[in-house]
Amino acid sequence: MTIEHEKVLEVPVQYLADDENMAAYIASVGGGEVRPHEGNYLQQMVAMEDGRRCGLEFSLDRQGFKLVKQTSRVLDFYDNAQVEVIYEAEVRRLVKQETAANEVVIFDHTRRAACEKTRKQRMTREPASTIHNDYTAWSGPKRLQEIYRDQQQRLAQILERRFAIVNVWRSMLGVIENFPLALCDASTTAAEDLIPVKRLAKDRTGEIQLATYNPKHKWFYFPHMTADEVLLFKTYDSAEDGRARYTIHTSFADPSAPRNAPVRQSIETRCFVFY
Repeated sequence: MTIEHEKVLEVPVQYLADDENMAAYIASVGGGEVRPHEGNYLQQMVAMEDGRRCGLEFSLDRQGFKLVKQTSRVLDFYDNAQVEVIYEAEVRRLVKQETAANEVVIFDHTRRAACEKTRKQRMTREPASTIHNDYTAWSGPKRLQEIYRDQQQRLAQILERRFAIVNVWRSMLGVIENFPLALCDASTTAAEDLIPVKRLAKDRTGEIQLATYNPKHKWFYFPHMTADEVLLFKTYDSAEDGRARYTIHTSFADPSAPRNAPVRQSIETRCFVFY
């Protein structure tokens, strides 16, 4: 039985409260324990609007995200070979089409599950519970430099032109009924809302953005995402011409989800988009 969602939900989300100099984002390891992030955080009730029913036409360059149809030929998203051979080609075609880019290069996949047992069995990470954006004005180019460190001539050519980082997020298994991805309209965030903090991971130290609360923030989600839908959202753009550069996002517990909702299992693919 399909449960009808409210057009707007009132849900708690986790913002950075204060003392940003004390904050650090602790990246989890697939199948490992979930460690709390360092710093002070604020649970804030926000209006979470159904992006399917709001009447807006979403854009990567305005809101920073959009929902699109994409049927994949992958039968098992836990199969690395299928992801590499089949899915990556599908993602490159989709992102190139949606962004009008000259080239799309995939550099990372992250699988997540909203159940500790599944995470340990499948060696996946948990859904993100703190509002964040994956890159900053410093770490976006730094990640590019890390990937292309052995191709200095190519790197120099890339850095002469605009480039972006776009994430492709989808369900790996059926309809997502709980812990959906929530995204904040980038046109409603101010520069002072976005706080750069260290991202501490097992293999490297980077930098992400956390966010402080602003009542002007407008939040959206897309209930009942199917296996034939993906969310595209921009986490970095080198262009500084007024278009969306960053998209803060998180997940949340949907109060209207059935108690026996299947475990959310998702995969997000990070892409360099070259213009």
